[in-house]
Amino acid sequence: MPFTKIIGVVCGKILYWIVRGLSLSRIHPNVLTFIGLLINIYAAVLLASGKFFYAGLVIIGAGLFDMVDGRVARETDRVTRFGAFFDSVIDRYSDLALLMGLLVYYANINRNFYVVLTGIVMTVSIMISYTRSRSENVIPLCKVGFLERPERVVLLIIGALFDKMAPVLWVITVIGNITVIHRMMHTWDVTKKMDLADHPK
Repeated sequence: MPFTKIIGVVCGKILYWIVRGLSLSRIHPNVLTFIGLLINIYAAVLLASGKFFYAGLVIIGAGLFDMVDGRVARETDRVTRFGAFFDSVIDRYSDLALLMGLLVYYANINRNFYVVLTGIVMTVSIMISYTRSRSENVIPLCKVGFLERPERVVLLIIGALFDKMAPVLWVITVIGNITVIHRMMHTWDVTKKMDLADHPK
């Protein structure tokens, strides 16, 4: 068995037992979602103080809660529409909290250019989510584009753990905007076909 597959199997087993234990504890999935936000806020404080490596480890811990809340909801038969909505809203707060920590850090060391760049990343992060949400009001699905939230979180973890946050911000800025444009073009293409079907010439 390949080494990477062994790691996948082991991690899957660990995740299974974590979900199992949390399910037996009867903790509500929405509570797990909120705990993930609190952990991300702590990571943001670490980022703001320049403790990037420790912040990266904490973000990994927060990601664990992000992975298990939905699984616990399914395991305990507590999947709700509000839960999905709540999870999405809390994800946005978590993303912005981490980036706010970076804003404070760059402001404290007088790196004004990176304050602006971080602000652009904040905008892009929201627009990636917004374009999908708004698009799916008019078309069935808009999940195109590479830079979804998991990819952005992984990039932030890499930037924090390996002290490469500046390049990571550039990557998110460029690929994030490409993702937004891709979703706009996809929506334009699908709505154009829908309009032609509704009003054939």
